[in-house]
Amino acid sequence: MLSTETAPERTASRAELAGGLVAAVEPGSAAERAGIRPGDRVLALDGKPLVDELTLRFFQDRPRLRLTVRRGEEEQLLLVRKPAAASLGLQFADGLFDGVRECNNRCSFCFLKGLPAGLRRSLYFKDDDYRLSFLSGSFVTLTNLSPQDWQRIARERLSPLYVSVHATDPALRRVLLGNPTAPDIREQLRWLRDHGIQVHTQLVILPGVNDGAVLARSIEELAALTPSVQSIGVVPVGLSERGAFSQHLSPDLALRLHQRTVRPRSATTAEAREVIALVTPFQRRFRRQFGRDLVYLADEYYLRAGMPVPPRSRYDGYPQYQNGIGMVRDLLEEAKLVRRRPPVLRRPRRLTAVCGELIAPVLQPLLADLMATIPGLTIALVPVRNRFFGPSVTASGLLTRTDVEQALRGRELGDALAIPRAMLDSAGQRFLDEGTPADLAQALGVPVVPVAGLRELVRWVACQ
Repeated sequence: MLSTETAPERTASRAELAGGLVAAVEPGSAAERAGIRPGDRVLALDGKPLVDELTLRFFQDRPRLRLTVRRGEEEQLLLVRKPAAASLGLQFADGLFDGVRECNNRCSFCFLKGLPAGLRRSLYFKDDDYRLSFLSGSFVTLTNLSPQDWQRIARERLSPLYVSVHATDPALRRVLLGNPTAPDIREQLRWLRDHGIQVHTQLVILPGVNDGAVLARSIEELAALTPSVQSIGVVPVGLSERGAFSQHLSPDLALRLHQRTVRPRSATTAEAREVIALVTPFQRRFRRQFGRDLVYLADEYYLRAGMPVPPRSRYDGYPQYQNGIGMVRDLLEEAKLVRRRPPVLRRPRRLTAVCGELIAPVLQPLLADLMATIPGLTIALVPVRNRFFGPSVTASGLLTRTDVEQALRGRELGDALAIPRAMLDSAGQRFLDEGTPADLAQALGVPVVPVAGLRELVRWVACQ
């Protein structure tokens, strides 16, 4: 078993014994037949307290389960009978009943360190929970796991996991994480491989620090762990200018940067092209060797370099889509589908759409094609400069309601304002700065329509 320095075993707390709040029960499911209702709390399975829904997932194939359930102040023991392969049919309000495990690293490039006041409260919590990695694809560092956590990962087959590597060189990785006790990630990944656990990895690249030969070494060593390593995402560092980033540098990293005469910053056009030039031969080699590219570059590299993104076939099913890898290609493919089957509008529609500055050069010609394809449709695209975090932050998903409102104030916006759904939280209700689409609509005097892509935008327009 791997040696770890952190996360001692915890005794069951009141929060853990509170169990999981049931948000929904599937009609006709075993849970409904047993009498479980939304609002109930599932406290224990076969008498053992539940700290998250993973244990239920692991044991739910059993044909008979004894669940301790609390409804109001009353607790009852329910016997659930079902076919062995059937799901319980429960959906929980939160998959972690005992709270999210906090990150124990002090990454000098952590975007959260630069967050100014006034954002959603949840954004200030640095989570690093392997359970969320399995449940929702969050990237974790594997630096805060106990021996019992490792045993559980293997026992309950928590696969795949999503792992932030940044560099396979142990010393450099410890510097990047700001954690001198961080275990050797190669040893940890080999352990996962030996226990049948698949992983998707990411390398967040700081120009002049872990690019070049360091990046090449990291790719080589991760590829050697295939097929356990399913993908390698190469992602540029994101920096907030409002966060006084340089104040958060660890002494070790500050010394390294001084010696290399560089400072933490976004990649230049030339550096983006250098990363593409380094990664492309690996992709060709891995496609011959493994039948897939294996290593994938964030869309931002191609946009900054002024180069076309790869074709859809090169993304191999988009294994790191939520990491900003393949989203531009997906957008281009969406545009093709809309052009093939354009809708007929009931009446002319005039909209305004907003986006971050990075994607605007791609989106502008796509919207022009849509307008040429769909008679009666007019869309004015407004790229919004990020004044909240600073102009170096150019992604649409990091725009605030305040910046959008300021960019559009005094403009004629037409029938509605379309905004990227990525600007909102997972529930689609709040911007980063706590405003809501309803707040923005009231301030601008037009309906605000969050959309996840071109097809969703066109469907909304066609239904008006």
